[in-house]
Formats: sequence, C-alpha cells, structure tokens
Amino acid sequence: MMKTNKLNQNYWENNYINNKTGWNIGYVSPPIENYFNQINDKGISILIPGAGNAYEAEFLFGKGFKNVTVLDIAKQPLQNLQKRIPPFPKKQLIQGNFFDHHTKYDIIIEQTFFCALNPESRISYAKKMSELLKDNGKLIGVLFNFPLTDVGPPYGGSLDEYKKTFSKYFQIKILETCYNSIKPRQGRELFIIFEKKNIVSK
Repeated sequence: MMKTNKLNQNYWENNYINNKTGWNIGYVSPPIENYFNQINDKGISILIPGAGNAYEAEFLFGKGFKNVTVLDIAKQPLQNLQKRIPPFPKKQLIQGNFFDHHTKYDIIIEQTFFCALNPESRISYAKKMSELLKDNGKLIGVLFNFPLTDVGPPYGGSLDEYKKTFSKYFQIKILETCYNSIKPRQGRELFIIFEKKNIVSK
C-alpha cells in the first residue's frame, strides 16, 4: 500500500510558514504563460485550485484577466498573494477544500496541484474538475511525467495513466511533453488541454 503524508491544512500551512516549498519557482510557469498570451477574452472566469503562492494569478491579473479565483486549503499563500498584489479582490481569494467548492468556470488551471494530492484522490479530482467547469470548459496546465512512487508529494504519473483517469470526463485535446518547461523540469512535464464532456445523466 502506498504511504502518503497527512496532506491536510496543517501540513501545507507549515510548509509555507517554514518555506518548505521546493515546487515554488517564483513566477508563472512558461507553458501556462504561453497559453494565456494567446487568449484575447479577458472576461472569462478562471479558477486556480491548490494555487499556493499563485504566480499564475499574479500574471493573469497583470494581463487584465480580472475574473480569476484563487483557491487553497492553506491561508498563508493567499496572504502572500495579497501582499504582492494589494488590488487583487479579496473575495476572489478563497481558503477552502477544493472538493467542497461549487462555482463553475470557463477555465481551470492545473499547476502542481494534482501531484500534491494523495494518488487515491485522482479519480475524484477528475470528476470534480468536470463538475466545476461550464459546458465545453477546459482544464489546462501541466502534469508531471515521472514514475509514480510512494515518495511524495509531488507524486508522479504517466501519459497512459492520465488518459485513463481523465477520459471519462474529458475530451483529451492535448496531452504532450512540454517544449518550454523550466530547465529542472525539462522532459518531466506534460502540457494538457482537456475539454469537459457534456455527460447526460440517465
């Protein structure tokens, strides 16, 4: 059986307070920056779950995307973002559990959130992502591409696993190796664009 840490609020809060944030690159991830540089509609609704210090939100806010919601189970990273960007609307900074969230969005950004969850939660993650997206909404971002072990977070995964995990709820538009990852992650990230399937309940 896989050994997993107690990935609760206290675990993450302590990591941020003690600066144990090795996943934190200090700026927007280049694949995500490149994607949104091609989006002209600044009015779309965007969710960044498990956002941490949310450099993606900082980037988007600076580009004129004002309908960006940041969600994290820990309070400290939300406070960090508020200090960096005082004009960012406080009502769009939500401390809470992703699985308890209910608002619907046009786009959800995946950036080091999936890999931080216990792997047993992955099917539930895919289902919840689908529920939080509007019709034809998209889940975009990056997933790690290295073997899944019992050491984490971050927990790895593979292209084949991701196809199996997400294909019930999403049309897989893009699932390929990132060409513009940061140097330490080159060859270890997959860029994704998954479009929500409109499943009719019977």
